[in-house]
Amino acid sequence: MTSARERILEATAELLAGKDAPAISTRAICERAKVGGPEIYRQFGDKQGLLAAVADVGFERFLAGKRRNPRTADPVADLRTAWDSHVTFALANPHLYRLMFTPTGDPKPQAVKEAQGLLLAALRRCGDAGRLRMPAELAGQSILAANVGVCLMMLSFPEQFGGLDISTSVRDAVIGKVTGDQQEDTRISAATVLARALAGTLTGTAPVDSATIDSLARALRS
Repeated sequence: MTSARERILEATAELLAGKDAPAISTRAICERAKVGGPEIYRQFGDKQGLLAAVADVGFERFLAGKRRNPRTADPVADLRTAWDSHVTFALANPHLYRLMFTPTGDPKPQAVKEAQGLLLAALRRCGDAGRLRMPAELAGQSILAANVGVCLMMLSFPEQFGGLDISTSVRDAVIGKVTGDQQEDTRISAATVLARALAGTLTGTAPVDSATIDSLARALRS
């Protein structure tokens, strides 16, 4: 028999399959989990604590998929595979992914540190092969930030950024930059602007108009 905590986590994850976290009420969670309202607060402190726990469960799934990625003799090719698997997870779990990578308030999901750790291990393999052109920590931050930014733009603006060609474009530009596999690519600048635009849109501090979004999409496709 599942515990009340397990039922609440499962109910929240099921509701996240159809809508973003802010649109899910604690009442709906309790009804689906068949628990009383105070149970959420006994188990998780508050709704934010519950959402952080659900995000960590999402990270467990995310990281399990990462560990299943093949490890080949080409560590740079493995970086590209890891990028693509990240995108696949985001597109298959849009509401959960947004909860995982755009947390609000505290506590925040802790498993993102393990995601960084897996990426750092892959980058150290690149370094051992003489194919890393910057410190592994900076390379890892750059790749993960770009990967998350692309995924969030694909989910938030599917008409302009929904094509996988944009993901491939930014992937090759960023990984090429950190490994030295290609020359300076102007798409990296476009990706930086894209990330800033996304941050402004998500926070409401600098919403981006449709013309700017279309311009970024064209730059990344070129």
